[in-house]
Amino acid sequence: MGIIGWILLGLLAGIIAKALMPGRDPGGIILTIVIGVAGALLGGWLGKVIFGVDSVDGFFELSTWIAAVVGSLILLAAYRLVAGRRSS
Repeated sequence: MGIIGWILLGLLAGIIAKALMPGRDPGGIILTIVIGVAGALLGGWLGKVIFGVDSVDGFFELSTWIAAVVGSLILLAAYRLVAGRRSS
């Protein structure tokens, strides 16, 4: 999967993660892309480490999307913890 595919996957995974975990977040679309792309990478790595499977096979594979969204949810939760401590 090329860089454009990773950015598109990350954008969509970040949007899905924000929809699944609603709330107020500082940051806009750029932060959503960054969290999504990093979440996709994190999800793929966790899939390999925990389950021993290649969870980042291709753009249209279900395992790729699940890994990307789960990774994005993890990073979004971590970001909210860090950003929440900073603002209070």
